[in-house]
Amino acid sequence: MIDTIDLTLLRHPLKVPYKLAFGNLDAFDTVLAQVSLGGRTGIGEATILTGYTSETIEGTWAQSNAVARALVGLDEKAAMAVLGTHSASNPFMDCMFRTALDMANRHPVLENRTESRVPLLFGLNPTDAPGIEAALDEAFAAGYGTVKVKAGFDLEKDLARVGVIQRANAGRMKLRIDGNQGFDANDAVKFASEVAPDDIELLEQPCHMDDWRGLAEVAKHGGVPLMLDESIYQASDIDRAADIGAAFVKLKLMKMGSIDALAAGLKRIKSLGMDPVLGNGVASDIGCWMELCVSRDLIGNAGEMNGFLRPRTSLVTEPLVVDDGAAVLPAGYWPKLDPGAVEKFSRETRHFN
Repeated sequence: MIDTIDLTLLRHPLKVPYKLAFGNLDAFDTVLAQVSLGGRTGIGEATILTGYTSETIEGTWAQSNAVARALVGLDEKAAMAVLGTHSASNPFMDCMFRTALDMANRHPVLENRTESRVPLLFGLNPTDAPGIEAALDEAFAAGYGTVKVKAGFDLEKDLARVGVIQRANAGRMKLRIDGNQGFDANDAVKFASEVAPDDIELLEQPCHMDDWRGLAEVAKHGGVPLMLDESIYQASDIDRAADIGAAFVKLKLMKMGSIDALAAGLKRIKSLGMDPVLGNGVASDIGCWMELCVSRDLIGNAGEMNGFLRPRTSLVTEPLVVDDGAAVLPAGYWPKLDPGAVEKFSRETRHFN
C-alpha cells in the first residue's frame, strides 16, 4: 500500500544556458515525487520542457497534487489503474509516479551489482570557429567519442557552422546533428541533402513532431541517417518510424512511463532493424541514473542522459561522475536526495498521507 507521497516543485538553475531551436533554457523546471510503499521509498521526476512536450510545469504540478491525493492508501494494482487514466495526457507526470514505484520496489534493472560505465555524448555550445575548435579539443581529450550539435536555427548558417565543426573535428569523433523540430520540410530536406556526411552519425528530428510526411521526405532524400525523437511517444510511433525509413529512434524514460516499458521500446526498435538511442539531456540526477541503468545492456552507442551535468548543483548526496567520456555507476550505487539542495531550489512542497 502507498503510505505517503511527498511532492516538490523545483526551479533548478543551470551552469550555462542550454541553447535550443525554440529558445534558451536557464533552469530545469522539475517535479519530484517521493513515494513510500510499505516502508520503502522511491523517487521519480518530471522535468518539463515547454516546446518539447505539450505538458506545462504549472499544469503538471496541479495534476500531480490531484493524483498524489488519489494514490495514497491504494495498493499497487489500484494505483496503476489510476495512473493509466493519465498516461496519454500527462506522460511525464505518469512516468514520475511509476518510476518512483519502480525504485521503491528495487527494480532489478536499477541494481548495480558491479561497477559499470556508460559512454556519453558531449554537447557542443560555441558558435564561433575558435570556440568550436577549443571545445572539440576538450571533448576529445576528455575521452568523448560522440558530439552533439544543435541546429534548426537558420538553414544557411547551420550548414556553414556544421562545416566548420567537421573541419575542426577532422574525423576524431562522431557528430549527431539535432534539428530540434526547427526546420520546415523543405529546409529539412535541403539541409539533409546538402550537408557533407563526414563524421555525421545521424540527423535528429529536423521537422515538427507531427510532420511525418516531411520526415519521410528527409529519410528518402537526405544523405545522412534520420533519427526521430519528439515524434515518439508509444509503440505505434516506433513502428511508424520504421515505415518511413528512419535509421535511429531515440527514447526517453519520461515519455515511455516505466523501466519495463522503456526496455521493451528499445528492444522493439532493434527488432524493426533500427538502432536505438537513449537519454534525456533535460533531466536531473534521478531520471538520468535510471536511464543509465537501462542502457547498460541495451544500448551500444553514446548515451544522451547527460542532463545531470547541466545544473549548478546536484540534487543527490553522491553525484554521478564522468570519467574518460563515460558515466560511472559504482557497485551498489543507489541515489539519495540531498535535503539541503532540494530545499534551496524548492518553489513549493506538499505532503500526502
